[in-house]
Amino acid sequence: MGHHLGVMDPFSIEFDPFAGNEPPTLLTGWLLVATPRLVDPNFSRRVILILDHGAHGALGVVINHPGGVPVRELMEPWHGLAAPPAEIFTGGPVARNALVGLVRLTGPAGGQEPPGWRLLVEGDSPVGLVDLAGDVTELGGSVGQVRLFSGYAGWDAEQLEDEIDGGSWYVLKGEARDPLTADPEGLWGRVLRRQGGALALVAGFPPDLSAN
Repeated sequence: MGHHLGVMDPFSIEFDPFAGNEPPTLLTGWLLVATPRLVDPNFSRRVILILDHGAHGALGVVINHPGGVPVRELMEPWHGLAAPPAEIFTGGPVARNALVGLVRLTGPAGGQEPPGWRLLVEGDSPVGLVDLAGDVTELGGSVGQVRLFSGYAGWDAEQLEDEIDGGSWYVLKGEARDPLTADPEGLWGRVLRRQGGALALVAGFPPDLSAN
């Protein structure tokens, strides 16, 4: 099947999870972008930032799923730094009681950095992990914005690699503007469109092809 009532079938496009780029050895700091093949409600049309990846497996947080709970309600000290929308995002189905914090620095990494800082996405204002147990008043001017996530996504050894090979994920280079975007709902399409070529076409697929 190539088309359905004028809509191109995503399964007719040759699948290249790395969009023509050289596959990285480690995926830490890269984005997983759900392909149209992935229909699991936890991950359909989700974008995941990989926080850690190695022989042991991988973990990451979904960065385009606002959870609806204001940061002020659960983490009042961090509210003033929360990137809009100032909500606790749903980071994934694992350990939903655990909170993960990402911060955008006000300048390049290497200067004053917050406690627990670990670089994930490079840029003029890079993004990385922060220790939420630290005192927010001690962060000074190094932190521009923060985003908090409830839970995370996790994979055992080789599990993520199998999902990528099976057509569930595109693996794409992230930009520093992605993890704390003010328009999380539009992130899936934006990341795909900026790749150009076949992935730009995928960005235009409706969520439910059967409805067209």
